Amino acid sequence: MQTVIAVDAMGSDRAPKPEIEGVILAARHYGLKILLVGPEQQLRSELAHHPSAHELPIEVVNATEVIGMHEKAQAVRTKRDSTLRVGLKLVKNGEAAGFVTAGNTGAAMATAKMVLGVLPGVDRPALAAVFPTSAGKASIMVDVGANVDSKPQNISQFAIMGEIYYRTIFGVKRPSVGLLSIGEEESKGNELTRHAYALIKELPVNFIGNVEGRDLYNGRVDVIACDGFVGNVALKISEGIAEAFSYLLKESLKSTIASQVGYLLSRKAFVDFKKRVDYSEYGGAPLLGLRGVAIVGHGSSNANAIKNAVRVAKQSAESGINSRIEQELAFSKTAVGAGTWEPS
Repeated sequence: MQTVIAVDAMGSDRAPKPEIEGVILAARHYGLKILLVGPEQQLRSELAHHPSAHELPIEVVNATEVIGMHEKAQAVRTKRDSTLRVGLKLVKNGEAAGFVTAGNTGAAMATAKMVLGVLPGVDRPALAAVFPTSAGKASIMVDVGANVDSKPQNISQFAIMGEIYYRTIFGVKRPSVGLLSIGEEESKGNELTRHAYALIKELPVNFIGNVEGRDLYNGRVDVIACDGFVGNVALKISEGIAEAFSYLLKESLKSTIASQVGYLLSRKAFVDFKKRVDYSEYGGAPLLGLRGVAIVGHGSSNANAIKNAVRVAKQSAESGINSRIEQELAFSKTAVGAGTWEPS
């Protein structure tokens, strides 16, 4: 059967233009059906600017409300016809295999927990972001912003969910897992990371201990677990550095290369470099630990980012990642235990 993915058409900063352009690309490249969620008249008007869209399996599902980036938590409950709630209900009711949004991350997580619910043994869902490394393979960080205040048991759950996700998506039998800290020694870090270390080392994963920020890009570790506040800061810094390097490299190439042949060769290398560090190539970040597939993208997502977020949703749904997480958490009592830890 054709995979069906629901997409929040009103999530990004420039919605619905990037969403519509992105789902057209996704429907064309990935052979799936898209349910585009948002104000019907507005979406049909925008789709009319793309004559080829009517030939693709794209349907509009009406949703009359949007939760903005700066709205407070109560909007999740008061806006019952929001694009987030309508789209996630499509997943819950089995009408879609996954949901994609580039909207408010906090609202997306709260709505997903309310509509889909969490898997047994999961206290909080977590966002897993993919990063390129100098070793030529990908690494992932969990959590990158779904939880700004985490407990040690949450981070231990992030570690095992990230390990299962990496193993499932990248086909690595025993990926390495590290805990983000300020030094490699077990004693390094704050109270939160030291308690998390003690829990993670009891898990049935290939735990290599503490890792530092530089290890995110050198390929030393496959999965990095951390508090969502720290993870989000690391993610945003990484995106800023990638953009700055791309700009500086482009300017340097323009000013130093004289010959046309040299320029063309260098331009090809630059395009390859930009593609490797461009966040839009990696799509969105899956919310791990839910009873369903939900992918959260950047508010600044362009059409390429939306297209790739749909790809990630399709891949996550077809791999059965949620059932794998549920099964393996059942055997990991340390990760399942909620505990009563509080910072001293």
